[in-house]
Amino acid sequence: MSSNRRFSVGKSDRRRKGREFLVIGLGRFGSSLARSLLDNGHDVLAIDKDYQAVERRSADIPHIAQLDSTNIDALREIGADHFDTAIVCIGTDFESNVLTTVSLQKLGVRHVIAKVQTRTQKDILRQVGADEVILPEHEAGVRLARRLSAVDFVDYLEISPEVCVVEMLAPDRYFGQTLAEADLRRKYGLNVLAIRRGDNVIVNPPAETAIEADDEFLVVGSIADAERLSD
Repeated sequence: MSSNRRFSVGKSDRRRKGREFLVIGLGRFGSSLARSLLDNGHDVLAIDKDYQAVERRSADIPHIAQLDSTNIDALREIGADHFDTAIVCIGTDFESNVLTTVSLQKLGVRHVIAKVQTRTQKDILRQVGADEVILPEHEAGVRLARRLSAVDFVDYLEISPEVCVVEMLAPDRYFGQTLAEADLRRKYGLNVLAIRRGDNVIVNPPAETAIEADDEFLVVGSIADAERLSD
């Protein structure tokens, strides 16, 4: 797809498998997001008001257009109103971020996700109608801090303020016991979703599964309970 300013998404163009996403803003985050969505089999229309940014990304993003996303008529021209999900990845120009989010809401886009840089911006975007607001740098920092603070944590994903999924080393005090004997659900409120054992992954491990040295648990529950287990 060339980097023409106007790109109309016809219905016949959009009957492929996978979901369809509109990605607005082609900085590092937006470009990475667009490519990852494409790699996962989804349809993506990416736009940016900077012609040079569009030119740089046109080789690896097939459907791409240069336009000002704060202009609701321009968004309507490229068929933004046909998308169920739009992600606004405008990082440095907060006014454009807000105006774009409002325009997408007016066009009837079902789910609008906005990327912001501060908690204050997050509050404002939620007030103007964004369905979801993310702070990638903040979330990455929290995730890293959690992993570094708990030496047994391998990885960490926050699902909500109350629920997280943690990949962690199995505590050595449970080596040789079965999951039933360890009884992590009763003691810690944690459910073991999977056990990584070398190159193998045991999904939904049965209660009689014995815990071995170097096992890694994938557990779901509160971060406080996961930290108690790792102590």
